[in-house]
Amino acid sequence: MLAFPALPTRSTRTRRLTVTAAAKVNLALEVLGKRPDGYHELATVMQTVDLADRLVLEDASELALTTTSAEVPANGDNLALRAAAALREAAKVDRGVRLRLDKRIPVAAGLGGGSSDAAAVLLGLNRLWNLRWPLARLAEVAVTLGMDVPFFLRGGVALGTGRGERIAPLAGVPLALVLVNPGTPLSTAAVYGQVTPAMYSDGARTQTVVAALRTRKPARVAASLYNGLEAAATAASPELRRMRAALIAAGALGAVMSGSGPTVFGVARSFEQARQIRARVARASWGCWAVRTVSGPAVRMRASNV
Repeated sequence: MLAFPALPTRSTRTRRLTVTAAAKVNLALEVLGKRPDGYHELATVMQTVDLADRLVLEDASELALTTTSAEVPANGDNLALRAAAALREAAKVDRGVRLRLDKRIPVAAGLGGGSSDAAAVLLGLNRLWNLRWPLARLAEVAVTLGMDVPFFLRGGVALGTGRGERIAPLAGVPLALVLVNPGTPLSTAAVYGQVTPAMYSDGARTQTVVAALRTRKPARVAASLYNGLEAAATAASPELRRMRAALIAAGALGAVMSGSGPTVFGVARSFEQARQIRARVARASWGCWAVRTVSGPAVRMRASNV
C-alpha cells in the first residue's frame, strides 16, 4: 500500500462512496496514421459493458490504495491512485482518500479497466470533496491520465477521434456479448510498436459501425466489427486467432479483438445465447464472460456516512 504524507482534513466526519467502474469494448478501432507528437491518430467506437470493477472511496488525510488483485500495483503506478493525486493537485485541496479496489476486469486486456477506475476516482472525488466540477473540467484532468479516461466519465457508446480522447456520444443498440481473455496480459505499447503504415486505414470502417448502430440490428453491428490493431496483436499473441474462431464456431454473429487486446468478444443474438456461447468456449486457461452493453453512465456511485 502506498501512503503519501498526511494532510489536514476539513471535517472530522468520514464519508464513503461505493463506486462501480464499467469495462468497455471497441466495436471499431482504426489507426489512421502517425501524428507529429509520436502518437497514432485513431477512429474508434467504444461501448461500455456490465463487467465492472468495484471501488470504495473513503475520506482520509492521505492518499492510499489497497487492492484484491496481485496483478494490480498499489503504488504510484496505479492509475486510480494517480487520478486522485492529479485531481488533488488540480483542485488545490488538502484532502486525501483511501481507495479499496475490487478488481473484476482483467488487467491489460483491452477492456479499459484501469482507465475506468481512474474516471471513477475523478467522479467519486468530485463528489466526496464537494468540488462540483462539470464534466468538461474533469475531462481536462482525465486526458492527462490516458486517452480512454475521458470516455469513461460518461460511458454508453461514443465515437472517439484524435488519440481517442475526443468523444462524441452515439445512439447505441442493446447487445449481448461474450468476452474471452487468454489469461495473459498484452502491452498496449508493444502492440502499437508493431503497427506499420500498411495497417493504416481511412476511417470508413468506423463509419460503417456507426451506420450499423443506427439500424439497431445486432447482426448488422456484428458484421461491421473491425480492429486495425488485430494483426499486430496476433503476432504477439497467436491465441487471439483461436479465441475468435472458437466464438464463431460456437454461434457468435461476429467477433473481433477489443482495444489493443488480448480480449476478443463475440456478438450474440440474445443474452441467453451469449450464456450458451460462453459455456461452449470456456476452458481452463481462458476467462469468459457473458455481458450486456450499458447505455447509461459507466460509473455509478452510492454514498454513505460512517
